[in-house]
Amino acid sequence: MWLINSSVGRKFIMGITGICLVLFLTFHSLMNVVVIFSPEGYNAICEFLGANWYAIIATLALALGFVIHILYAFVLTIQNLIARGKERYAVTANQEEVDWASQNMLVLGFIILGFLFLHLYNFWFKMQFVELTGIDTGGMFSPTDGAGYVKELFACPIYSLVYIVWLGALWFHLTHGIWSALHSLGLNNNTWMPRVKCISNIASTIIVLMFASVVVYYYVISLF
Repeated sequence: MWLINSSVGRKFIMGITGICLVLFLTFHSLMNVVVIFSPEGYNAICEFLGANWYAIIATLALALGFVIHILYAFVLTIQNLIARGKERYAVTANQEEVDWASQNMLVLGFIILGFLFLHLYNFWFKMQFVELTGIDTGGMFSPTDGAGYVKELFACPIYSLVYIVWLGALWFHLTHGIWSALHSLGLNNNTWMPRVKCISNIASTIIVLMFASVVVYYYVISLF
């Protein structure tokens, strides 16, 4: 099957799963911004996305997408290393057309994955997991009080700094990842290449700024 056995097929799957994850991040960032303007509205969204069948299906589908994306990233990276052979040990100047994010996608992916586990512990484990199982995880708030969790977490300077670092890694990963995904899906001619790069930078910046605005907002108000 060409989707699995060919390099083009594997890149296509990486592109499809990558775009799906970007769409999720876009929705998640828009949802998060609501907490700044209306904590009650944010909690209503959290309740809607809580312990119900469609939220569980969406969570499982998202988890599957992450797993496939990560596995294919490993496969493609190993294949690239094998294809380059001894050339990868040569000391050469970085090519101007190859940006830093492109050369460090796997490292950026590891950073994002590490912080993802932290994020899941801080929010999913203390919210949806509690609703699904009824197990008390020691949280100070009701599992439907997402706004309370957000306010509590980002009042801590260490957590705020950790999330900002994570968002920096996410920005670099997205700027190349969105471009690469659209490239793999066919937008790779001379006309569209500059446009796709511009779209990638704009979309990545908007997503990261929306996430970061919540962190900065709640940390700043905690100081007063």
